[in-house]
Amino acid sequence: MAVNLDKEAYYRRIKRLYSNWKKGEDEFGKVDAIVVSVGVDEEIVYAKSTAIQTWLFGYELTDTIMVFCDTKIIFLASKKKVDFLKQVAITKGNENANGVPPITLLTREKNESNKGNFDKMIEAIRGSKEGKTVGIFSKDKFPGEYMKSWNDTLTAEGLEKVDISAVVAYTMAVKEDGELGLMKKAAAITSEVYSKFFKERVMEIVDADEKVRHSKLAESVEKAIEEKKYLGGADPSTVEMCYPPIIQSGGNYSLKFSVVSDKNHMHFGAITCAMGIRYKSYCSNLVRTLMVDPPQEMQDNYNVLLQVEEELLKELKHGVKICDAYNAVLEYVKKEKPDLVAKLTKNLGFAMGIEFREGSLVLNAKNQYRLKKGMVFSISLGFADLVNKDAKKEEQKKYALFIGDTVQINEEETATILTPVKKKIKNVGIFLKNDDEEDEEEDGDDAEELLGKGARSAALLADRTRNEMTAEEKRRAHQKELANNLNEEAKRRLTEQKGEQQIQKARKSNVSYKNISQMPREKDIRDMKIFIDKKYETVIMPVFGIATPFHIATIKNISMSVEGDYTYLRINFYVPGSSLGRQEGNIFPNPDATFVKEITYRASNLKAPGDMSVPSTNLQNAFRIIKEVQKRYKTREAEEKEKEGIIKQDSLVINLNRSNPKLKDLYIRPNIAQKRMQGSLEAHTNGFRFTSVRGDKVDILYNNIKHAIFQPCEGEMIIVLHFHLKNAIMFGKRRHTDVQFYTEVGEITTDLGKHQHMHDRDDLYAEQMEREMRHKLKSAFKNFIEKVETLTKEELEFEVPFRDLGFQGAPYRSTCLLQPTSSSLVNVTEWPPFVVTLDEVELVHFERVQFHLKNFDVVIIYKDYNKKVTMINAVPVNSLDPIKEWLNSCDIKYTEGVQSLNWTKIMKTIVDDPEGFFEQGGWSFLDPESEGSGAEEDSESEMEDETFNPSADEEEYEEEDSDEDYSSETEDSDYSASLGSEEESGKDWDELEEEARKADRESHYEDEDTSNRKRKVQSSAPPSKKKRRS
Repeated sequence: MAVNLDKEAYYRRIKRLYSNWKKGEDEFGKVDAIVVSVGVDEEIVYAKSTAIQTWLFGYELTDTIMVFCDTKIIFLASKKKVDFLKQVAITKGNENANGVPPITLLTREKNESNKGNFDKMIEAIRGSKEGKTVGIFSKDKFPGEYMKSWNDTLTAEGLEKVDISAVVAYTMAVKEDGELGLMKKAAAITSEVYSKFFKERVMEIVDADEKVRHSKLAESVEKAIEEKKYLGGADPSTVEMCYPPIIQSGGNYSLKFSVVSDKNHMHFGAITCAMGIRYKSYCSNLVRTLMVDPPQEMQDNYNVLLQVEEELLKELKHGVKICDAYNAVLEYVKKEKPDLVAKLTKNLGFAMGIEFREGSLVLNAKNQYRLKKGMVFSISLGFADLVNKDAKKEEQKKYALFIGDTVQINEEETATILTPVKKKIKNVGIFLKNDDEEDEEEDGDDAEELLGKGARSAALLADRTRNEMTAEEKRRAHQKELANNLNEEAKRRLTEQKGEQQIQKARKSNVSYKNISQMPREKDIRDMKIFIDKKYETVIMPVFGIATPFHIATIKNISMSVEGDYTYLRINFYVPGSSLGRQEGNIFPNPDATFVKEITYRASNLKAPGDMSVPSTNLQNAFRIIKEVQKRYKTREAEEKEKEGIIKQDSLVINLNRSNPKLKDLYIRPNIAQKRMQGSLEAHTNGFRFTSVRGDKVDILYNNIKHAIFQPCEGEMIIVLHFHLKNAIMFGKRRHTDVQFYTEVGEITTDLGKHQHMHDRDDLYAEQMEREMRHKLKSAFKNFIEKVETLTKEELEFEVPFRDLGFQGAPYRSTCLLQPTSSSLVNVTEWPPFVVTLDEVELVHFERVQFHLKNFDVVIIYKDYNKKVTMINAVPVNSLDPIKEWLNSCDIKYTEGVQSLNWTKIMKTIVDDPEGFFEQGGWSFLDPESEGSGAEEDSESEMEDETFNPSADEEEYEEEDSDEDYSSETEDSDYSASLGSEEESGKDWDELEEEARKADRESHYEDEDTSNRKRKVQSSAPPSKKKRRS
């Protein structure tokens, strides 16, 4: 097995096991040896036998028997597993070096009874202490002949069996730092999946008044963990569900983790959700109750439950007996709300680790075990069978409240919650009704009652859609104007640029020696050997008996090889037609001349009599020195290339006045040196100067600043002054067009060991101090900006990003918040920064805009078509309309499409033949609505949407009715389609109706049913007839 085993962890943990065994407490005192046998059973998810293997080795080892004796450990396994276990087998002469007995490895015989191996293990058990009793895990029963024959052998020997599950669980319950790290990660993933997927999905279902089954919703949660975006960077292969998510509502509640989500539709009342995620074999758990329009009594009971959890967290401390913690909580409930004592769950949680539920460490009234620092518990409290007095429907009459978290036991402090998902009423309550609706209900309007909440929300939706369509029409009209101007403007601009021929730069001609007097007079040259002149960066080689100089720039590469008694040195030169790197082409001053392509030299490796050295030494030295000179030359060339295009700036005029605007203790990005350094930024007469504590200086002139951006610290961990420059400047041997100065305003790290609640005075004080610091820094930066703007007479203006208009996107590798300013789109808090000048933008195209996708890509095309387009990936689809609105207000044309395009090819085609591109319609190819049939279809669809909007709502209502009519007949089909949209479910019903018609074509029922449905449509939705006529 090419798998590594963490030896240190194994020795640490086996030592702990033996140490507890030797203490002889509880069942450990009754056993002479411990036997752990693991077979193969796909159905078993959690077993103490596999848990102890994972704990010791990091992996489950099937068909493996482990015998722990007083003085030795025996493992019986297959050959591959034995090879894996050899990593911890102690070699001879090194026994007990780690304080644990030596390991004996036995290889399992495949086709035999393994009697020989079994006898060796029985002999070891007999020789351990008194050799009469063995500790086993009595609940673990693996199938198969191999396990049966081993258990029969133990029974035949007459050994007494003692269940040691509880004591081993207590040994494993205290987690090491590495284990706690994995459990914290598991808890963080559970929190992410709940917050970003489950809660959002429930909100969508409630908002759209969808009918979704509990089981379908649970399945969708299981699928969500396959998506990386919910896993906080974890590898999906290391993540799995601890158990299928349990979602309950509508009066049927069982506050246990052994139940499964039923096939009933989700009811909009109290919705309990339990989910746990396992990361690298370590479990976590989270329970929450979402409440839709909860009555006051439900809210009060929920607040009591929150207080009970607070009380439990205070009781869970190192050294406290589990039963004492339970009883203290029970007493609290008796005192605060005695009528809820009978409704409280019978246990309040359990220890958790590799196994999801540790049966011997349950938080109940009988458990005598003491809590220890480092244990992790899943606490879960609930009130069951509560009665809703205000209920009108049957499923609303009974409800339950259930909350739970993964918590870590501490020494003195209250237990730390590892799943910090907010659970106050304002975070879990979904409030739909407003006062007007309640008044209408009190009036007892029969029509209102008949239509129900779905139709009311549909009416509101219709009203909202009409208003939005009006805004959309205005936007489209403006975009049409922009489209007409766009092609004309671009055509005119490209025609003007056509006259400007691109000048191809000739390669710099490197001459070694301008005259023969500069040639060195070395002995090696006279002896016809290769000589390297480092001063002039030249290699002098004998060619046909003549010493010929070649500048190092002419050498492409060199290679040396030894074959038999000879050494060969091959030198390849740059010649016309050979690749010189990107965009370098044929740039030789005189490409028609005769060129040498390669030269190979040979020298003997044998020393001739009378020679001072081996002849091949010259080739070896030449190879080494040429490489050195080549490297030095290329480094210098690269530096010169960096400086190319750097426009020489004016000198900074220093203002010696001490009252210059100045900010101290700032960091600069990019760094001047490898380590970041603090310094001060000072405004002078014509520019800024940053001086680091080391004395490095960076000057930025006002007339070279394209955008000056001030990013305040609201919602950010840093406060930034960012300068996007017109022309690049050099510092740190690199050219830079973006320079920023920032300081940190808060702790970027979070102490997970700290108590998360707001009762700690130190935490409150730290928060207050941070608020004051933020305010102080913001004032200092604003004061600096005002002074600089006054100094430059408003020529330099600082732009502040509009956070409210910001949207998430990934312009580089990571997602960040992109925020518009008055003249640009920026993100300056992440590095590298992102700055796009709006005046340089030709148009913006949205890619992958599809109904079923949650995000899309933004492509920014510049007026300079030679400039590479900018891509912003993974923009959430709910940002599409705000982005369109913003671009429209900035007079920027936008288009959208469902596919991703090859922009490199598109831009090359445009640049190569601009006239042809604009003759074919220019940028209209991106906008399917701009001409021809597309425009007609669009106008028709606009008319339909505007004229017949109410009918669409009535059709939704009709679909709801048909749902009721056919629910009993088509339950299976509805079950499979229940997670779809309303439109999809409508199509499904059409298909079902068609099938029903075919089946009942010859019966009188079909005609009667059709006429009934027609009457229903006429009475409830007259506008829909219009739609059909159109």
